[in-house]
Amino acid sequence: QVQLVESGGGLVQPGGSLRLSCAASGSIFSINAVGWYRQAPGKQRELVATISYGVTTNYADSVKGRFTIFRDNAKNTVSLQMNSLKPEDTAVYYCNANITEMYSISSRAYWGQGTQVTVSS
Repeated sequence: QVQLVESGGGLVQPGGSLRLSCAASGSIFSINAVGWYRQAPGKQRELVATISYGVTTNYADSVKGRFTIFRDNAKNTVSLQMNSLKPEDTAVYYCNANITEMYSISSRAYWGQGTQVTVSS
């Protein structure tokens, strides 16, 4: 059984920083592409950033230059460094990972439970 657990959310003032982490555990052969999504109250879930198994990254226009996604394949973790936070970044942040389990010939997507980020003075 594969699990994704996010951590690092909290309350921060505008202009502040937070680092979110997504840790995968279980019977994992490989973690392929990983994405961070967020969902604000009353809004649809939106893609924030993605990272391939290598180093290819993509960002939503709203976070370019402020957020950085990176991964540690040895530790099965993907992190999202968020700087210059704005009130509009307030949302529940979710990790989504495409994972191939041990002894499996296919991969599937897994979601974490989410972590709340609140940017407010």
